[in-house]
Order: sequence, then structure tokens, then C-alpha cells
Amino acid sequence: MDLFGTAGIRGRAEDEVTPELALRVGQAVGEPGREFAVGRDGRVTGETLLGALRAGLQSAGSNVRDIGMVPTQTVAYASQGRYGVQVTASHNPPADNGIKLFENGSEFDRTAELEVSDRIAGGPEPAAWDTWGKTESEPILQSYRDEIVDFLAGRTVPESHPAGSGQTLDGDHPLAEIPIAVDCGNGMGSLGTPQVLESLGADVVSVNGTVDGFFPGRPSKPTPETLSEFRAFVADHRAVFGIAQDGDADRVVLLDEDGSIVHEDTVVAILAEYYVRTATVTDPIVVTTPNASGRIDQRVEAAGGDVERVRLGALHEGIAAVQSEAGTVVFAAEPWKHIHPELGLWIDGIASAGLLSVLGAAAGGLDALRDPVTERPYRKISVSCAEDAKRPVMDQLTTALPDGFPEASVSTEYGVRLAFDDGSWVLVRPSGTEPYVRLYAESDSVEDLVTSVRTIIEETIESAES
Repeated sequence: MDLFGTAGIRGRAEDEVTPELALRVGQAVGEPGREFAVGRDGRVTGETLLGALRAGLQSAGSNVRDIGMVPTQTVAYASQGRYGVQVTASHNPPADNGIKLFENGSEFDRTAELEVSDRIAGGPEPAAWDTWGKTESEPILQSYRDEIVDFLAGRTVPESHPAGSGQTLDGDHPLAEIPIAVDCGNGMGSLGTPQVLESLGADVVSVNGTVDGFFPGRPSKPTPETLSEFRAFVADHRAVFGIAQDGDADRVVLLDEDGSIVHEDTVVAILAEYYVRTATVTDPIVVTTPNASGRIDQRVEAAGGDVERVRLGALHEGIAAVQSEAGTVVFAAEPWKHIHPELGLWIDGIASAGLLSVLGAAAGGLDALRDPVTERPYRKISVSCAEDAKRPVMDQLTTALPDGFPEASVSTEYGVRLAFDDGSWVLVRPSGTEPYVRLYAESDSVEDLVTSVRTIIEETIESAES
């Protein structure tokens, strides 16, 4: 039994992530003597699920500190030195909900998730009645926001960076009078991102900036299509930057002043280069995923660092692996999601929004940060595939794709990845949350490459499902 996808447990609240499941998760992860910080996002079903979760934790003997309706990263921050649980479905539709587990500021790794799944399957028993825990309220949101502001104050682009000018910003208000448009999509970023940017001095214009579990402003997942109105808004209002986020604010999408979306891998490359150039260790390492662009490697290597890759959804495992070899990870990211180890080992889109704004201000605009990044054509395609067909399809693709491209070097550690001598690459992997096989490709002739690979995928799916 495995309840967890690449980002915790997620599903429909009516018949998948139910109060019964939340109770059992609480009973499975709770133990006498453990303390949990718990919170939820703004979804309509969140309060009920959180109540069931608290009951499960308490009946397992754990004490609970309820920090209320907060961004997911606030629960991660609050879990330092203890455990944490957030009831959230991130960017999923409003009828969905989910559960994310944390220990000491980091998401549960794969081993811990499987242990929880096994305990649920075995039917966890409550602790003795006289050892049940209790719940107390612990407001911590403002402390989290203050921590982010302190983390960002005083930062600037180093002179070693191609965009470095030696410009000194106001240490307390580096974004003074800079107009920034923020679309929180009626999600949890509404309680963090505008407030942090305003504390740094920005003139923030907030769009969809109230928490509403029905997501009336736009769908929770920020895409070029769902952000069409916001993109026009940014261009019309001449904001220096635009920032958009998903339901729990772990994702951040960056827009330039004309409303164009900056590619997510370019954003990773910008942040990765910054952290490598400001690192105080001799061998700074950036952890990313197999679907991430080669432009990240380019900028990290130019700055004097190295890149390590780990499976999608397992950045924390990649960090732990590097640390086990006495290495130092200065930044970790997959598309749209970033971990700032100097701050903590959790994904934090609010911190990213603030740091990108500060660096853009110090560089005199986003163009100076983007110019060193070589942006080759990149595509991500989703090919429909039934859940029960994913495994046999991927098994067949481990031979079908190399056979179709005998000139490529092949890696099957995280799906099937083909690398070509000209720097082009392809990754094919099953989605961990949706009925798709994902195709990622980067190449100067990306359309031809995608067409050829997609044909092989579709033929393999048709064969497996027939």
C-alpha cells in the first residue's frame, strides 16, 4: 500500500482524502511524546480534515500545536525541532485536498512515507486513554514572515556575477518604491508574499489576494493560460515584476514587466548562480531533477559549482545524499519549487518571490539576470496514460526509446533520459499525481525531437492498453 505521490497525499476530499483517512494518518504518524505543528490551507474541506487529523494524532499520544490557516512553508518552519502536518492540495482543484508530513523542517522522505502507509494498512491502534495528547493554539505566521524578511534583507548581486554592479541597496528596504504585482490566486500566498514584499519596501499591487477555497479568481495552478488576465495586468500597470503563485505558495512564477512568463528553468538558473557565487564553501552543490534544463548546469558551472540530480519530488533526499558525503548544498530546486538551505530545508515560494525581487532590484531589472542564461527551446508534453498502464509502459520504453535513438546515451535511474552529443536531451517519466506520461525535451530542433519521441510513447501506450 502506498498513499503518497511526489508531493504527499492528494485526492478528492469526498472519497479519497476523507476525514477517515486523515484520522488514520494521524494515528499512524503520531506517537507518545511526539509534538506536531499542524495547519491547513483555505480549502473548504480543510477544517474538517484538520479536525480528524488532530484527533488521530492526539489518540496516538501526541501533543498538537495548531497554527491555523497558513502557507505550507509556515508549517515546515514551525516543524523545526518537532514534526509538522499540513492539510493542503497545493495547486489541485478546489474539490481536492491532501496531507503533507514534515520532520524538523523537511518533508518526510520516501522511507518514512512508506512506513506511514504500512502502518495505516495494518490498522493503527490508539494509545492508552490516559496518554492521549492535547491541542493548543500556537500563532506563528508573523514569526515566519519576519524570518523571511530577515533572510532577505541586505542581499545583493555579487560583483563576480555578470549582472553585478556593486550597487548597494537599502539594507532594510531593498525594494523601496518598486512596483510589484502579485497574483496569489486566492491561495495561501495571500497571507505571506504581499506582506513580505511590503516589509522590504515594495509598492505591492495584489490581485486575487484574499484566501478563498473556491479559487474564484482563477484556477489554483498558475499556467500561461490561467494567468492570461494577470499577464495583461502586469503589462498595463507597468509593474517592474509580476509574481504568481499556486494554492499553497510553494510554487512561484515570475513575469517580466511586459507580462511575459520567465521560463521556470531560467528562474532556477538565476537563483542557483546567485547561491553558488555567494557560497563560502569551496565546492558548492546545486541539487535539481532530471527534467531540469541544461541552462542550470551552464550557470552553476560558470559560477564554480556542481550540479547533482535526484528524482522528481525528492529534493530533500538529494540534499541528504550530498550531506552524507560531506558535501554542501547551497540551493535545491525543481521547476517552480525551490529550497533555500540557508533558510531551511523546505520548499518556499514566498522566500523565492522575495529573493528574485531583491536580485532584480539590485541588477536594475530582470534582463540583467537573464542575459547570461542560454535559453534553448524546451518543451514539456503530457501524454494520456491509464494509471494501471504506467508501469508496463515505462518498462517497455526502457528499451523502445534507446532502440529508437541508438546514438544517445541512456539513463534509466529516474525514468528514461536520453542525452545527445549536441547537448540535446529527453526525459520520459510517469506522472506521480495524474494519469499521464510526461515528456520533457530541450534541443535547438525540439519540435522534431518531441514528435519522434511522442510517436514512440503513444505506440507503446496503445500496445500496453490494448
